[in-house]
Amino acid sequence: MIVVASSNGRAGITQAMEVLRRGGSALDAVVEGCSHVEANPDDHTVGYSGLPNILGEVELDASIMDGTTRRVGAVAGLKGYTHAARLARKVMEETPHVMVVGDGAARLAAELGFEKREQLTEEAQRIRLERLRLRLSPQELELLESTVDLRKIVSIAADPEKAGGTVNFLAQDAAGNLASAVSTSGWAWKYPGRVGDSPIIGAGNYSDTRYGAAACTGRGELTIRSATAHSVVMGLEYGYSLEDSAVRSLRELQKLEDDFFSRVSMVVLDRTGTPGGFVTAPREGPAEGWGYGFIYMRGDMETPVEAPRTIVHPD
Repeated sequence: MIVVASSNGRAGITQAMEVLRRGGSALDAVVEGCSHVEANPDDHTVGYSGLPNILGEVELDASIMDGTTRRVGAVAGLKGYTHAARLARKVMEETPHVMVVGDGAARLAAELGFEKREQLTEEAQRIRLERLRLRLSPQELELLESTVDLRKIVSIAADPEKAGGTVNFLAQDAAGNLASAVSTSGWAWKYPGRVGDSPIIGAGNYSDTRYGAAACTGRGELTIRSATAHSVVMGLEYGYSLEDSAVRSLRELQKLEDDFFSRVSMVVLDRTGTPGGFVTAPREGPAEGWGYGFIYMRGDMETPVEAPRTIVHPD
């Protein structure tokens, strides 16, 4: 048994492992792990207290995938509810669909008895205003609510280093089944309704018990264009090692032109239970200090282990 997560998954990885120890499935574990991160007010990239869109609205995206059945569920643009990953699972289990968005997602959460709660905290709002004041003039800030050129304001306010914060969870249970889950509040200061890779199966995450699982964070527009998570698992299917498959996929992504290019990272878990973490190198400047860790926890561990991500340079 093993659980792999992005570093901010520390808030939920122990609870995810406890699910596996009690005989729960890999899918149970990844959803449980996400839920604890989503409820963590100190994490401004996921769930409650997530950083909002340009108008100050918190919009949540999430998806889950069962690697054995390859069933999936996803939500996007969810407002007013914290646990997007749990709701994504309900989409899979209680509707004939794979994705529900916006008002429909909020309605489904209400129907299922999810707790409604304002997601924008005072701290997240403070960060929003502080960052926007650095990038926008007082006149532009004043016009945010009424401007007809909001798209232009978004481009000015865009912060590549806040392009995407996401929690990733991958797990393999005692039966060898794999599952993946991602949850996010998306790109800070995004255009209202923007959807990144987190709810897009094949881009933000993909899981196939026969081969492996992968999940991504960062500039989701790029992983959508490259179907990065699916590409990694496909490489494992074709016989590449975990590292070779991840490196090949990220190098393909690095060939894309993008004005807002920022780092893209991933966690990977193959069918043998081997974990890995990877991150694209910066386009300019040294890579020293650019990489950051990921965490994993096996069934015989008392605490998770943090490991460095491999920095992937372009060809």
